[in-house]
Amino acid sequence: MSSRPRKITQQVLIGDIKVGGGAPIVVQSMTNTDTADVSSTVNQVMELSRAGSEIVRITVNTEEAAKAVAEIRNQLDQKGFTVPLVGDFHFNGHKLLEKYPDCAQALDKYRINPGNVGRGKSRDPQFQQMIEFACQYNKPVRIGVNGGSLDQAVLTRLLDENREKPEPLPLSAITREAIILSALESAAKAEEIGLGRDKIILSCKISNVQELINIYQDLSDRCDYSLHLGLTEAGMGSKGIVSSAAALSVLMQQGIGDTIRISLTPEPGTARTQEVVVAQEILQTMGFRSFTPMVISCPGCGRTTSDYFQRLAMDIQSYLRISMPTWKKKYPGVEEMEVAVMGCVVNGPGESKSANIGISLPGTGETPVAPVYEDGEKTVTLKGDHIAEEFQAIVERYIESHYGTSN
Repeated sequence: MSSRPRKITQQVLIGDIKVGGGAPIVVQSMTNTDTADVSSTVNQVMELSRAGSEIVRITVNTEEAAKAVAEIRNQLDQKGFTVPLVGDFHFNGHKLLEKYPDCAQALDKYRINPGNVGRGKSRDPQFQQMIEFACQYNKPVRIGVNGGSLDQAVLTRLLDENREKPEPLPLSAITREAIILSALESAAKAEEIGLGRDKIILSCKISNVQELINIYQDLSDRCDYSLHLGLTEAGMGSKGIVSSAAALSVLMQQGIGDTIRISLTPEPGTARTQEVVVAQEILQTMGFRSFTPMVISCPGCGRTTSDYFQRLAMDIQSYLRISMPTWKKKYPGVEEMEVAVMGCVVNGPGESKSANIGISLPGTGETPVAPVYEDGEKTVTLKGDHIAEEFQAIVERYIESHYGTSN
């Protein structure tokens, strides 16, 4: 099934990154360090950037964090990392931007949650103040509505109106409409204050997959702002990955979405960069963008009682991903390459022939040889105790000969 054409939204420039307007879907991430800890935050931003995050969001919640932002930007620039930084503001952003102009200038975008910008009479003035700072410093803004912190004034208004209807709508429908209206009305206010449409990105995040799909479909039909996609509080491990992939893939298949973030709960001891890898793999497996050579490998069965092919597939995949920061410039187009690591004779030769380069390892009871195929042709048969090392060397030679800039 082919995807629908991307909806052409208003393009927004975040640093040097184009979002919307038909530009490729952008991968975002967010740090989980204390922003006031400059060294830790700089290191994590660099890790996320190396992994492929094209925009990184940082928390700006205290005066100490706001004070640190300019130095974080300075150190990143000195180390050659130009990745745009987004300031995540809740409750006190208007005060922090006013008191720390270096912070306001150093950030490439502000993120505002209409439900947390202020309460009651203070809400509109504080929202206005945030937008005025964005205008003053020429910064784009993501107006990010979250189901867990929905603007209660909007929800209350819609509930009151719903009670007057002859056939009131269910609460779920009213909540969906409140989320969408909160984003659209806030964007309209931002434009009235003076922020251009080319400075506004919208998001409407909740944690329910089907509801998220419905909300973004409706939101996309009702505006042409650039849209940031994400399933908020996606969860941990496979649950978070599957939920995010299910929701975002449906929307992107329908041409909806200009930038994405995968909001995984990190498992203890795992790298924050996992959310970047998942975002890239969703985009690549859906055919929207290519980031790193893809490894095709079989799941294994009773024919593959040894884990040799599993370890080789894992090692090759890690090697390819780790090498990509260097290869991006040295081997243009290598991210389109496919490598097959197969475990037995059933599908091994066929899948290996279909990939750019592939190896068909021997299954249980098969002759202990491993034919290697390059562009559909068998080029060598490996045997012995050093098949993994020899195959990696063959992969390296293939990349040099097919993607090297001198070719």
